[in-house]
Amino acid sequence: MKRGLTGHPSLTRRGFGRLGLGAAALGLSPGLSLPGTARAAAPRGAASHGISAFGELKYAADFAHFDYVNPDAPVGGTFSTGFGGVTFDSLHPFILKGNPAIGISLTFDSLMTGAGDEPDAMYGLLAENAEIAEDGASVVFTLREEARFADSSPVTAEDVVWTFETLIAKGRPTYAIQYGSVTGVEALDTRRVRFTFNPDAPLRDMPMAVAALTILPKAWWEGREFSDSTLDPLLSSGPYEVASAEPGRRLILRRREDYWGWDLPVNRGHFNFEEVRIEYFRDRSAGFEAFKAGTFTFNEEFWSKLWATAYDFPAIQRGDVVKDTLPDNRPAGTQGFWFNLRRDKFSDPRVREAIASVFDFEWSNRTLFYGLYNRTDSFFEGGGVLEASGAPAPAEIALLEPMASDLPPGVLESAAYVPPETDGSGRPRRTLRAAAKLLDDAGWTIQDGVRKNANGEVLTVEFLLVSEGFERITTPYKQNLDRLGIQGSVRTVDPASYKNRTDEFDFDITVNRLAMSLTPGVELRNVFHSSSADSKGSNNLAGVNSPVVDALIDRIERATSRDELNTAVSALDRVLRAMHIWVPQWSKAAHHLAYWDIYDRPAVKPAYERGVIDTWWIDAEKHARLADQVGN
Repeated sequence: MKRGLTGHPSLTRRGFGRLGLGAAALGLSPGLSLPGTARAAAPRGAASHGISAFGELKYAADFAHFDYVNPDAPVGGTFSTGFGGVTFDSLHPFILKGNPAIGISLTFDSLMTGAGDEPDAMYGLLAENAEIAEDGASVVFTLREEARFADSSPVTAEDVVWTFETLIAKGRPTYAIQYGSVTGVEALDTRRVRFTFNPDAPLRDMPMAVAALTILPKAWWEGREFSDSTLDPLLSSGPYEVASAEPGRRLILRRREDYWGWDLPVNRGHFNFEEVRIEYFRDRSAGFEAFKAGTFTFNEEFWSKLWATAYDFPAIQRGDVVKDTLPDNRPAGTQGFWFNLRRDKFSDPRVREAIASVFDFEWSNRTLFYGLYNRTDSFFEGGGVLEASGAPAPAEIALLEPMASDLPPGVLESAAYVPPETDGSGRPRRTLRAAAKLLDDAGWTIQDGVRKNANGEVLTVEFLLVSEGFERITTPYKQNLDRLGIQGSVRTVDPASYKNRTDEFDFDITVNRLAMSLTPGVELRNVFHSSSADSKGSNNLAGVNSPVVDALIDRIERATSRDELNTAVSALDRVLRAMHIWVPQWSKAAHHLAYWDIYDRPAVKPAYERGVIDTWWIDAEKHARLADQVGN
């Protein structure tokens, strides 16, 4: 699960994306099945080449490669992309200090890795197999004998133990949250390592949680301080290595010819670029101009205005740049304006509901977004059966009734909350009147032209932004708050300041997008669980601290069937929406891509990944035709 308005799924190492530990975001289509595919069992009590949440694997032990790759893809050339308005000052992604470079996870390997066409399974990478105990309370990984770090030293069980213990002690606080059920890790011999779990904790996800661990070399870190940010490349075992790093300007990764894992089934047909170059620019406008000039050759467009109006430059007219749309079958993500519930002025849900209701999405979509988006209602938008819809079903009622005294009002009796639809005028009078009544009822009344409480305190709201591009969206929203008597302001800060302030929860309202999964589990602790509410750097931006939410997350983690999982997630979605912890924004089920016509790709796109860096390659003939026009 990655924080940010734009997750960069193809710039991260493949993995079990639900865990948010540097792995790519995976998801499911609403059907939650793989039609026409034989499903093999992932047995407990025996060593297996793969593990899964519900005990089934798409790929058998003797599979040669994933179905969505070209195993004979040519290797060579440069993939280049760019980002504006972001920066980096660190190559150490495992700690809270610093801004790690986008794409640095391509240099690391984990114990196991995910498939882009399978929602809830992992296959051996550093580990050749995993053996989950019959009771699920432990898992033993056997490392591949050939697994090596980039200095040719073997990856050992002691490295695994050291990595886990170090991440818990000195890594990002999220590690301790997500691995809180791990009670021990021990090296059984040079290549075998066992993780044990609290038998009373939810166990379904824990083997995959530890399988997603990036493994670091214990010996290399001797004499180095793990908690210090650094621009020195970390010794790693992945398919790429850092060739050069210029903070805030450029990161260049070079494909390792001596990478130990090229012949593994999980790697065949992957990582076909000789070089990956990531360019940084002071803002999006400068980045876009650089793309048009061929400074970099691949761009995913996240701004609807640019997509609708700016992609008519000469290179597109000549056919040198391709404008493309790829389907995105993953959940849309929880993008919105997030309230900071740690602040007293947002303690009353009526205040939050009032503020949220006057964001005029209909006007924004028509005026600013060229009609390209749909309004987000759910925290699991695009998740099909996981989204709460209408009145609660009998199974949801049975789950929620024992918690009735702690539920937000109306959860059991009413339909799932949906943001009010406005008239699209930009000044929705009916919605403003309803919001004003909510504020009056909550004790924030108009006094001297502004909203004040009984103590005479003025209701102020500051929006913390990291991108100037979002000001055009937030400013009209602030104007509606002004009409309610709320004193609103917009503050745009540099990326480093933004990271520091959000890590410290120093904001009123901020904008963020979290990629979600259709097999939710342990990662929800880091977003909505009370254990992460005050953990610096967590994705629990709102500061949710609710016994009901905690109990529902526990039920989700313990679900042993899809039906049970669907019910618990829908109930959680229903409760969170009734709590009014955010202002839901918008989504689209597509990737808007533009790229210089030098690439080729497999006939089949991985269902739950973009798959660009993972599976595309350079077409030599196309590149030769455009070589004088592109910067690589």
